[in-house]
Amino acid sequence: MAHKVAVFRKEHFNAAHRLHNPAWSDSKNEEIFGKCNNPNYHGHNYELIIQVIGELNKETGFVIDVKVLSAIVKDNVLDRFDHKNLNLDVEEFRNLNPTAENIAVVIYNILRSKIDAELALKIRLYETERNFVEYPVD
Repeated sequence: MAHKVAVFRKEHFNAAHRLHNPAWSDSKNEEIFGKCNNPNYHGHNYELIIQVIGELNKETGFVIDVKVLSAIVKDNVLDRFDHKNLNLDVEEFRNLNPTAENIAVVIYNILRSKIDAELALKIRLYETERNFVEYPVD
């Protein structure tokens, strides 16, 4: 009988962003996004939780080697997002509003191609202690 296990890796990064829709007027952007539309940007201390689910490897006992997972996250997410202005410094957000929801989807898409397709992947991103998103959801 195969055993499925969830493995979690928690990371954090600091980044600035501005929520803004260039198709809208300044007043509509301010109405919808409020303080998050500050033209000079604002920052968050993001907490990222990566969940990988799969069957145990019979030889190692791992779902995924957490050292390998940690390196994948560092090389592909942290090095790319940490201490960056997401709107200006991260290619994926040049034409995509960097909401927590969009950040989670982008991170998922980046990591999905780096992790064995047989393993399920889920991203949970905390923008603040009380506000977080998860992708994908069933």
